[in-house]
Order: sequence, then structure tokens, then C-alpha cells
Amino acid sequence: MSKDYKRIDSYDVDFFRSCLDESSIHLDDEVLKRYGSDETEDLCFPPHIVLQPSSTGQVAAIMSHCNQQKICVTPIGARTGLSGGALSIHGGVGLSLERMNKILHIDEKNGQVTTEPGVITQVLQEACAEKGWYYAPDPSSKGSCFIGGNIAENAGGAHAVKYGVTKDFVLNLEVVLPNGDIIWTGANTLKNSTGYHLTQLMVGSEGTLGVITKAVLKLLPLLKHQLLMLVPFYQAEQACQAVSAIFQAGIMPSALEFMERDAIDFVLQFLDDVVVPIEEKVQAHLLIEVDGNYPDVLMQDCERIMEVLSSFDCGDPLLAEDDTQKNQLWKMRRKVAEAVKSHSVYKEEDTVVPRYQLPTLLNGVKAIGKKYGFRSICYGHAGDGNLHVNILKDVLNDTQWQEMLPLAITEIFELTRSLGGTLSGEHGIGYVQRPYMHLAFNATELAIMKGIKSVFDPQGILNPSKILP
Repeated sequence: MSKDYKRIDSYDVDFFRSCLDESSIHLDDEVLKRYGSDETEDLCFPPHIVLQPSSTGQVAAIMSHCNQQKICVTPIGARTGLSGGALSIHGGVGLSLERMNKILHIDEKNGQVTTEPGVITQVLQEACAEKGWYYAPDPSSKGSCFIGGNIAENAGGAHAVKYGVTKDFVLNLEVVLPNGDIIWTGANTLKNSTGYHLTQLMVGSEGTLGVITKAVLKLLPLLKHQLLMLVPFYQAEQACQAVSAIFQAGIMPSALEFMERDAIDFVLQFLDDVVVPIEEKVQAHLLIEVDGNYPDVLMQDCERIMEVLSSFDCGDPLLAEDDTQKNQLWKMRRKVAEAVKSHSVYKEEDTVVPRYQLPTLLNGVKAIGKKYGFRSICYGHAGDGNLHVNILKDVLNDTQWQEMLPLAITEIFELTRSLGGTLSGEHGIGYVQRPYMHLAFNATELAIMKGIKSVFDPQGILNPSKILP
């Protein structure tokens, strides 16, 4: 697929004006620059034009024109991604879906919601909760990220350990293909064994196969109660070991998060309104939640968890007394990435292994850090074996940083693969992890993926230079 894309000219702008109102078309350099960045480090690739369609028909018209003219198109959501998936590497059209922001229907009889892609995840969750239903996927950026981006990246979150990731909730998708054709990928049913599973193919495809314009999502009955506790450990490795032990004891937490000491210290310095006393010798914490409809049963679950943890070197747990304290503890966990970013230039990896291998992964990452002279801040969804590794630049000069980084990341990914894991648990591959895909797939497997891409997008115009090396 060629990267010899046409540059947008007056003919193209006139066409876009024929199907969009003027307020939906942006050519100003300041706006283009803003839409050329997400939360991926300090990268910036501005599109040549930003378009903000408000209907599926408008998306289809834009895609048809761009396909005919061989103009590249980058779907853009809330720009909260961490893999550069929404960066307009080759300019072209930045296709912002933010105006497609309506919850179209909450089907209370069937436990489903139909939504446009530009709806904020937390807004969707709260609207469903008002009617007694629960949409579980909850990435840390749920207060700002869009449902469309969650689907594109197959986002997870803290409650994936019990309820699954985004793919487990997507029933059907309306998708505009690169040539402008509009398809539905599945059916609004809980079971579907009819043909190839196009819905699941679209989930996690990072905007490279089609533009999602509507989604039908599964909902669960809303549980009434949650108990949350923060458990300190005097050795980070033991905190990781305790994770598998909890599940082996037959306990299913609704969330199980790991934070090493530096992560919590960074957050407490970053947030003025969160105060959590931490003993000097504590090296890591597990944030553990259980949920259900009966408080007595949940308290029994917490007691069973503490029985399991009594064989580890841990301190007394902090059991959240009320919703205010729960919100503080969750805020502390969800703000780690922002706190690290405010402290230093950093590179974040999204490694994931079978949960029993989590202690080995953590120790291996620290050993690689010693070898290459960098400090890492580790935290993540321990119940899923998903460890976010933030490599800090700190005092390294630019040359040391640029020379060390690819070597260290390669070793981290090789370690992850040797433990039965893979490169990304929830952030996606996007632009920044493309060079490492050969570590996860052989030539035949990559050729199959490239073949799928070429069937959907023979011109190669849709979100080019993403995922595939």
C-alpha cells in the first residue's frame, strides 16, 4: 500500500463544504496542531484539515471522496490514547467523531444500549446506571475518553478482571468502510454464530479497517454494593505473588490493582485533595474491590481475602468507610499516569502476562532498568496480569535516552513474550509500538493481518502507519 497520498487542495475543501457546515471544517494551524496530539508522550502530527461530521451519511461521503482522491484519513476520538493511534502521521483528514455524541437508545427490556462513538464512557455508564444497568469497561480516562476509541483500542480498565474488556460487551457495530459503504457487522443478540465475526474483527482494529459510527453494547444488572480496601506490602514482589493466591482461593474480586511505592508517592505529590498515610517501609499496595448485592457476603469475601494475605508480608488494610473515601482511593489509582507524566519525560509500556507470572515480570523489568540505567514506575491491573511500565528519563541526557530506549523496550517485550504474554493489554499498538510487532508475530501471521487490511482498505487511506510494521 503506497504512502503517496494526495495533498488536500481547494477542490477537496469545496467538496467537504458541500456536505458539512462551516463550523465543522477546520484549517487553522492552532486547531490542526491540537488535533495532531494525543496522550502519547510529546508526539505531534497535525492533519491538513479537521472535519467534524455529525451523521453516518456525512462520514460515508467524506470516506468515499477521500478514497477516490487517495487522501488519507485518521479517525480521531477524545485524544486520550497512549499508543499514537489517532495521530495523523501523513497529514490528510483528521476525522473527529466528537459531534456524534448521542446515546440513541437504552433498551431496558434486553439490557442493551445503542450509542454513537463520541459519547464519553462515564456519561454512558451514568445514563445506564440511572435505569439500573451497568456498563463495565472503565479505563482510567473514563471521564474523558470516548466509546468509539474504547472500541477501537479494545480498552479494558480496573473492572475487566471480573467483567471482561470492551470486546466482551460489543454486540453489533455500524461501520463506514474506506470506500464509503455502510455495513452492520453483527446482530443485536447475545449469541451469534452466523458467518465470520466481523464485529470482533473491528474491535481493537484501531481505526484501520473502518470508521465506527454506531455501537450496540451489552449491559449487566447494576449491583448495589462495593467494598474497597487498600493493602500495603513490604515487598513489591510479594504483592504480585498475592494476586494469584487470591484467585486460587476461589475469590473473584471485581477489581485488583497493583501500585508500587513510587507510583503512590508521585500521586500524593500530584493531588492536593488525596491524603493516604503510607508507612515508610511499605513498597507496594494492592487495591482490592468486591461487589454484589449483599454487604454481609462482601464482608465475608474481604475476610477471606485477608486470610489469604496473612501468609504474605503485608500490613493492616485500609477499608474504605464511605463513598468519599472510595472515590479518593480510586482517584489515587486512576491519576498515576498523569502524576508520572508531570514528573518526567517518560515512555509507557502496556505489558501483559498470565497473572501467575506477574512477579517474574516485575523483577525482570527492574533488572532491565538496572542494566540500562533507567528508573521505572510500575502499576496496573494486577488481576489481569497487566503491568503498566513507565520508563523515566529523569537525569538521562537526550543521547542516552534515545540510544537506550529501543534496546530496553525490546528486552522488556522479549521477557514478556517468554512468560507467555504479549505487547499490549489495552492501550493498543498504534504508531509507537509498530517496530516491535515482529516480537509478537511471525512473518506468516503479519502477512495475514496485512491481507485483512488490504481487503478492507485496498488504497491504504485509513489510519495508515498504524499497527502493522
